[in-house]
Amino acid sequence: MKAEEIKADIVVDARGSFCPGPLMELVKTIKDAEVGKVIEVLSSDASSAKDIPEWVEKAGHGLIGVVQEDSYWRIIVKKIK
Repeated sequence: MKAEEIKADIVVDARGSFCPGPLMELVKTIKDAEVGKVIEVLSSDASSAKDIPEWVEKAGHGLIGVVQEDSYWRIIVKKIK
């Protein structure tokens, strides 16, 4: 299944927020989410497409994908632990 077809359990709309805002929103959301939940971050900040996947790897979660839309990125993450 492609990242574009994944249905997120939680959507964090951080469009219009700049670094590190989208990442901080993800960190806050992932802390409260149950293990196994899929979280999608919507961000208009290009650096999120690089910064969020790096954090996800360091934190031990799963990166499902990064999808570029017209004016924003969809970063899809699965809470592993």
